[in-house]
Parts: sequence; C-alpha cells; structure tokens
Amino acid sequence: MHMENLFLYLAVIALAMTLYLRRQRRRHAADAAELAQAVQGGLAEPATLHPVVDPDRCMGGGSCNKACPEGVLGVVDGKMALKNAAACVGHGACVVACPTEAIRLVFGSEKRGVEIPHISPDFETNVAGIYIAGELGGMGLIRKACEQGRQAIAAIGRQRADTRVDYDVVIVGCGPAGLSAGLSALRHRLRYRIIEQEDSLGGTVYHYPRQKLVMTSPVELDIVGKMKFTEVRKESLLEFWNGVVEQSGLQISFRERMDAVERAGDHFVVRTSCGSHTARAVLLAIGRRGTPRKLEVPGEESPKVAYRLLDAQQYAGQRVLVVGGGDSALEAAIALSETSGTRVTLSYRGEAFSRVKLKNRMRLEQQQRSGRVQVVLGSRVERILANEVELVRDEQVLRVPNDAVIVCAGGLLPTPLLQKIGIRFDTKFGTA
Repeated sequence: MHMENLFLYLAVIALAMTLYLRRQRRRHAADAAELAQAVQGGLAEPATLHPVVDPDRCMGGGSCNKACPEGVLGVVDGKMALKNAAACVGHGACVVACPTEAIRLVFGSEKRGVEIPHISPDFETNVAGIYIAGELGGMGLIRKACEQGRQAIAAIGRQRADTRVDYDVVIVGCGPAGLSAGLSALRHRLRYRIIEQEDSLGGTVYHYPRQKLVMTSPVELDIVGKMKFTEVRKESLLEFWNGVVEQSGLQISFRERMDAVERAGDHFVVRTSCGSHTARAVLLAIGRRGTPRKLEVPGEESPKVAYRLLDAQQYAGQRVLVVGGGDSALEAAIALSETSGTRVTLSYRGEAFSRVKLKNRMRLEQQQRSGRVQVVLGSRVERILANEVELVRDEQVLRVPNDAVIVCAGGLLPTPLLQKIGIRFDTKFGTA
C-alpha cells in the first residue's frame, strides 16, 4: 500500500511538471514570436531609458516581467530579453523585482544613440545657471523627475538673490519635474515663473492614453508632503496634481512657449511667445517629445487643426483627417473610426506602414475592410480649407471633405536650441 501511494505521488508530480514545462514552452514560443514581430515591424529599438539583461546572472524566472505593467520582457533562448522595446517606458520596476540583480537601465542601443545632456549632482548643466530635470535629462520616472526638480530648486535657492532681474528662476514645463520645482520655489520663497507651451499640466503624462496605469513610487513634494501613489490611473494622477496646484496657489503661465534663452551678463533672458523675462537661473523641465512637428501648409493655423487626440467622442459625426504613419496616428484613426458617425481618412506620405505595432496594423486593416477608415498612402497635405483638405498623391490633387485635422507627425526635440545656448550633450549607445 505504501508503494502504491508513493507511485501515485510520483505520478501526480510528473503530471504537474509535464503541464508546467508545456506551459513554459508555449510562453517562451509566444515571447520569441513577439520579439520577431517587433523586429519585423521596426519596433525593436527602445525610445530612451530601458533595461538590459545580464545573461550570466539571469535565471529566467520572469519576476521582472510580472512587475512591468507594459509586459515588455520575455524569455527568449532561456533568458529574459526585451521583446517589445518600443513599448518600454523605462520606469525601472523590473530592476527592483529582479532577485539576481541581472538588470540595469541604460540609454540608447548599439544601433541607435540617445543624446543626454551633461548635468552635475545638483542638475546644473555645463552652462552655469541653467538646470535640467526630468525627461529631457533622460529620467522619465515620475519619482526621480520630481526629486530632480526639488533638488535643482534647492541648489538655486542657496545662491545669492538678485533684485535686478524679474525672477530668481524661470521653470520651463509643468510635468512632474516642473510641478515639483514650482512647489519647491514656493517653499524657498523664490520669485518664479512657470511657463508651459500647452494649455494643461502634466507634461508627458497628459498625453498618455485614457485610463493608462501609471507606475510610480512614493514621492516627497515640498509644501504637499509625501505623495503615496504606487499604481494610479492617468486621470486620477492629473486630478491630484490639479488639486495640488489649486491648494498651493502655484502660478502657471499656460500657452507660453519658450523660444530662446540668452545670457545677458550674470543673468539670462528667456524669450517666449508672450514676451521676455529676466532670471538669474533657468530650469528646463521639458519632455523629450518636444514641440509638435507641423505640416507648414496654408490653413494649418485653423482652429480645427490639433496635434493630439485626447477624446475621440468630441469628433462624433465629423469628417476627420489624421496625418501620420506611426502608432499614434494609427491609434487615433482607429479610435475615431469606432466613434458613431465619424468618417476617417488617414494620410501618410510613405507607401507602407513600417514602424508600427502589428496589432495596430491589423486593427487598421479591419477598419479599412469595414469601410470605417480610408487610407491614402503616398500622399501629403497641400492645403487645409474650411470644409475640405487638399491632398497630393502621384501629382494628383485629391479634395477630401473635412471638419477636423489631427496631425500625428512626432515632435521636434529642443536639442538644437539647447546646443545654441552652449549645453553639451553625450550620445549614449547602450550605457548608463
């Protein structure tokens, strides 16, 4: 009887191991297929900060991928690897979760370099008096961006005041780094001005898709104290920040774009779309997405032209042209096509979509087949009129009835402007 029980136990264990190994093989095959699709679609290169796995330390347990809400890591050839680099946002949860310390975060890759500015421990650039915090300095993590903004203002607060200038500091951008810096400026009783080129706060977070889960860690904010969020939806985080601004009395100048920063003796002149401001220090808390790339065509100044899609429902029943060939353009066209009564045209200058996620390409093709989206490849916008848009394809002018235009053509990074100021950059090819 004892031997029968032993055989039974061994049979159960063998069955469990067989099922486990079979499930692992399916998972590993799916991870390898996802990596192959990313390579084929041109999505194997990360945008900025991303994890690199040391194969000698990696045990392939998968705890890192479980900690990542984007699920960008997978087991390939028995070791963890970045299977969906384009979706990685560099929050570093995988580094914390790895039990063998096999993961480190780096900028760029062997094929694609990322330019990172020189900054000191106080986040001052090589140009004395100009500071950088947050995403522009390569740190997109909310907690780290907030801390950098706080430390930069603390360093500025230790300097001698100068009543000859308008402000002690001009803060450019009101994402996590800029908001934290503004609160610190209040605490240190500095004369400050926060300028933001858009009409809303939140920076890159504001442009996340609706209900996106934002990963962060407890953050210490001056005036407010500890922000104890760990996992929070985009909308809740923006609501919290708006409440902080209202309660603290933080002043933000929206729709004011920085055009230039010039040294004038021992201070700076910040030239913006609303005028000029003098300051003894400047904190650049702007994102890497930059200023939206424009089409530079007649009619683009029309109020019906936008450079992002926040809510597809506002375009219900309208004739909308989406311009672009990246994931943001395809996702905008798909979302609009799923809105009642909306007629969507997608214009792209290329002859095919190359650097887009497979699922977006498949969903777009499905919407095309159902007649919900008209795709015009090899076309460019010639002119935007009140009730139509002129497209040019094969030297032929196409007149498309139109009520709204959404341009998803990427952004212009501020690197040339900063280099003109004298800020030095390093190009990182897979290094920290």
